[in-house]
Amino acid sequence: MKVAFIHNEKKIGTGAHYINDLMSSKLKGMGVEIKNFYPRTSFDAPMHLSGLKNILFFHSLIEKRNEILKFDLIQGTTYTPLPFLAYPIPVISHFGSTTNGFLNTTPLASQLEDGPRDVWYGLKKAKVIKELNIRTRRPLRDIAEIEELVAIKADAIIATSVNVKNELIAIGVDEEKIHMIHNAIEDYWFDNSNTKIVDEPQIVFLGRIGNDAFNLKLKGLDRLIHLYNQFKDVKKTTICMTTNKGVVSWLMDNIPNHSLFVNMKKDRIPETVKNLRGSILFLSSRYEGFSLSLIEGMSQGLVPVAYPVGVAPEIIRNGENGFLVSSQSEAVEKIKILLANPELRKKCVIEAEKTARNFSGSEITKKLIKLYEKIGRKRQ
Repeated sequence: MKVAFIHNEKKIGTGAHYINDLMSSKLKGMGVEIKNFYPRTSFDAPMHLSGLKNILFFHSLIEKRNEILKFDLIQGTTYTPLPFLAYPIPVISHFGSTTNGFLNTTPLASQLEDGPRDVWYGLKKAKVIKELNIRTRRPLRDIAEIEELVAIKADAIIATSVNVKNELIAIGVDEEKIHMIHNAIEDYWFDNSNTKIVDEPQIVFLGRIGNDAFNLKLKGLDRLIHLYNQFKDVKKTTICMTTNKGVVSWLMDNIPNHSLFVNMKKDRIPETVKNLRGSILFLSSRYEGFSLSLIEGMSQGLVPVAYPVGVAPEIIRNGENGFLVSSQSEAVEKIKILLANPELRKKCVIEAEKTARNFSGSEITKKLIKLYEKIGRKRQ
């Protein structure tokens, strides 16, 4: 079996790039021939056309069509396999998230909930962020429309969570061609031999926090700071990915009892987190398609307190392996309960680690191969 993978050359080690690399390596180990194809041709465009620029960037892969069409099937991320929908080769689109999801769940600054809204306006006043809202959402809307086209036209869709599946159904995608395949984490996350639960639990944030006004809100930076402010005497650890130096400086200077790690290589994170086993992982995002950080944290014995984004509502069982919350006040309440109840935390730690083991690379590989075989049979 030969599969052409289409994705961006930029290697961030997180998000879609990370999971593409993981899928590629695991599939190769099972005898599937994988070749990655990266677009090369780009052009300058004004801000409001940046969405179309990204779309045309991947469309430039048409110049490699003679090579790509020799494969058994093509797999890309959301809209990236667009150029090959017109050809007879099967196309699979992998939706780790949807741009419609981003748009529908990220509010304007004036629509933020009380508490986080004050934090957000305070960041603007302190010149930490340049603007309360991004200048235009048109690029995201352009990409959302192309994602919808690709999702409807592709032979099969991979959805990484029930939330993503429901978003795809809502835009008119045939439910029968949507295949639920959860993302996975690397094997090294399961190498943790630490069995000690900390006596002094911390509040931990793990993941991307964004760079611009839209993505910082999407990832809930305002919620994170607001929550940290409710627990000034509790130690906190933030392990985040961002290129926004203003946000990094502000976090370093304004959050008490705080350790901050920025842009740490992913394979180094377990070494830092494993000694926090029994601490509380706060998932502040307003939207996630899956949330690798949630699974990564749970694999290290962190107890999640999370908004119901991504895969969280599928796997978190309140009071057993963590808590789902719908507001900042509820998040504060659940964290206070966990901090005051060592036995409850211990139970949640053990169950969180068990839950994370369901997301190994071998599981995603078996499901992908099964899907490839099914699509191949349909085309025969």
